[in-house]
Amino acid sequence: MSDHRATIIDGKVIAQTIRSEISAEVRRLSQTYGKVPGLAVVIVGQRKDSQSYVNMKRKACAELGIRSFDLDLPEDVPEAELISKVHELNVNPDVHGILVQLPLPKHINEEKILIEISLEKDVDGFHPLNIGKLAMKGRDPLFVPCTPKGCLELLTRSGVSVKGKNAVVVGRSNIVGLPVSMLLLKEDATVTIVHSRTKEPERIIREADIIIAAAGQAAMIKGSWIKPGAAVIDVGTNAVDDPTKKSGYRLVGDVDFHEACEVAGCITPVPGGVGPMTVAMLLKNTLDGAKRVIES
Repeated sequence: MSDHRATIIDGKVIAQTIRSEISAEVRRLSQTYGKVPGLAVVIVGQRKDSQSYVNMKRKACAELGIRSFDLDLPEDVPEAELISKVHELNVNPDVHGILVQLPLPKHINEEKILIEISLEKDVDGFHPLNIGKLAMKGRDPLFVPCTPKGCLELLTRSGVSVKGKNAVVVGRSNIVGLPVSMLLLKEDATVTIVHSRTKEPERIIREADIIIAAAGQAAMIKGSWIKPGAAVIDVGTNAVDDPTKKSGYRLVGDVDFHEACEVAGCITPVPGGVGPMTVAMLLKNTLDGAKRVIES
């Protein structure tokens, strides 16, 4: 077995291809209609991880010609003020997508804020109506959440067919696990969700043709849990201590990468797999939202 090496699904390369496609469309909109997509990114407080995500999103907008509307609010902003800022963005015709960076400070109810974002501008895909339509057969949401959408796009662009396959999703979060399982169902996979209360997760995962790992547990899925030739999309991003690194830690996925490489057919690395795709899908959602308005 040991001379087998899984094909690496390079999310950076695939995301770059998608960005080039978006950039060409943005130029076309600009030349044809004199308008470009606009994305508003709202951040509350000074969390370092949130700030680095937001900066990455803003930089990506600049590179692709998407107009960025930046709203940085203090940690102690009243909930009512944040809602009123969201309402202003809802009615701004130059804004086609609104993203409120989560998590929000404790005094603000996240669900209350997300439901205030206009359905037509919900580029994160978390509005209850978008999620509800995703869950229903024969209905399509205006926007699909970015990370799950990126997972499916990685499979498609790597030539992995989903139809009729056994897919196991590890984790049931609202952000990844649940929506990605609904997307797989829409693509005609047979889907099982493994979570913290699942008995014999190893046995279930071993049946999977496709594994989407989104549990947030470092190297939880061992090589011996993986069916030979399976496609593995690892969404997990876990920091583990590593004194050899300047930061004192390194990032690993939910799958034991080195073991998995000896069994799986193809696999995403961490970092560099799903992460770049999430930002690419956010930009794609913003473009789609803009096209609905500009071309209508």
